[in-house]
Amino acid sequence: MTQPVCIITGVGPGTGTALARRFAAGGYRVALLARDAERLDTLASEIEGAKAYVCDVADEEQVDRTLAAVAKDLGPASVLIHNAVSGAFGSFLELEPSVLERNFQVNVMGLLHLARRLAPAMTQAGSGAIIVTGNTAAYRGKPWFAHFAPTKAAQRILSEAMARELGPQGVHVAYMMIDAVIDVPWTRERFPDKPDTFFISPSAIAEEAWRIVLQDRSAWSFNVELRPFGEAW
Repeated sequence: MTQPVCIITGVGPGTGTALARRFAAGGYRVALLARDAERLDTLASEIEGAKAYVCDVADEEQVDRTLAAVAKDLGPASVLIHNAVSGAFGSFLELEPSVLERNFQVNVMGLLHLARRLAPAMTQAGSGAIIVTGNTAAYRGKPWFAHFAPTKAAQRILSEAMARELGPQGVHVAYMMIDAVIDVPWTRERFPDKPDTFFISPSAIAEEAWRIVLQDRSAWSFNVELRPFGEAW
């Protein structure tokens, strides 16, 4: 098993799938992690070198079992892309506190569980990359986001702490903030009157993640912002 290995969490029909296809095309063996077994199996059958693993990243025991299986099947991971996300939106007066707790477990603790287990081998090798997909909620709190934004902000700060610790050891950690509506079928249905230029392409997101992994270590990025050219910011 001489090919490098990339682990991608939250593999859905948009960004996760595009990431999987891009890294497989770049010569990686790709571990596809998500909770939907049927979707994972279908995607794995379409991508050479990809393998599906059903895993809830909020469950530490599942993470342990899954990473052990990935190491056995594919080899040690040199890239982790934490794309899994849990979100719910509504007034903080109405949504139950347990909703925020669930979002925190996926968005923050999931990243922590994964990084704690994968980073030691990366630092020993003196190379590797951990990329986290985020959004503008990591930088600001807005109405109806009280159960989501705090978890993304914590995720970004955790990523920054990891970047400052792991960077000098040769491991590149980057936070990719996606300020856009991702182009998937359900967003097209929600915004039927928007032009193509309103949406961000999942394949374009994946291409940027690929570029980050290839960055020369004399010019590493941490905060990486992506938005369509017409997006107001």
